[in-house]
Amino acid sequence: MSDDDAVDVEVESPDDAEADASAASDGQSDAATRNGTAEATAADSTAGDGLAEAVAEHDEALADEVAALEAELAETREELLDAESEVEELTSKLARVRADFSNYKQRAKRKQDEIRERASEALVDRITPVRNDLLRALDQDEGSDLRPGVESTLEKFDEVLADEGVEPIEPDPGEEVDPARHQVMLRVESDQPDGTVHEVYEPGYEMGDRVVSEAKVTVSADEE
Repeated sequence: MSDDDAVDVEVESPDDAEADASAASDGQSDAATRNGTAEATAADSTAGDGLAEAVAEHDEALADEVAALEAELAETREELLDAESEVEELTSKLARVRADFSNYKQRAKRKQDEIRERASEALVDRITPVRNDLLRALDQDEGSDLRPGVESTLEKFDEVLADEGVEPIEPDPGEEVDPARHQVMLRVESDQPDGTVHEVYEPGYEMGDRVVSEAKVTVSADEE
């Protein structure tokens, strides 16, 4: 074979191979460095305080800007915490004011109800004796011409009491005595069971669950 026909073959010298290996190693090292810097930057970004220092290794001007932004961010976070604290305090105060106002309305309503009940009770206390007088008039004048008029008056009177929520207490004979609603005047011999109502001497009156006046009754006793 002649020299002209010879094929040129590049043979990599040991120095060149070592240089390539070193370059590859340096590339990997640079990549690792870049990755490590990125991870550190991300961590510093999360932490906040170390970001400026990480950037300063590459760009001082940018690091100053980052530091200023970090300071502004810290100040904003502080202001946000203060605002949240103030909102929480105001919310708590508002809840207390609402509770106080609700309690005030309930107290005012109870007071109004009590005033209304007392006024009604005072009215009932004044007019019920009149009704009792009418009842006694009916008993005494069964044959007189006044009876129809008295009966009509009594009927209207009872309508007024009903409008005020007043009901008469008139237990039937033989009914058990209720100390809260009946006032025992005396005990009499009766064919009713012992200790039960014999007769209503004077009706009592109640409004809802409140007794305005007790019914005056006589109570049966065993015949001896």
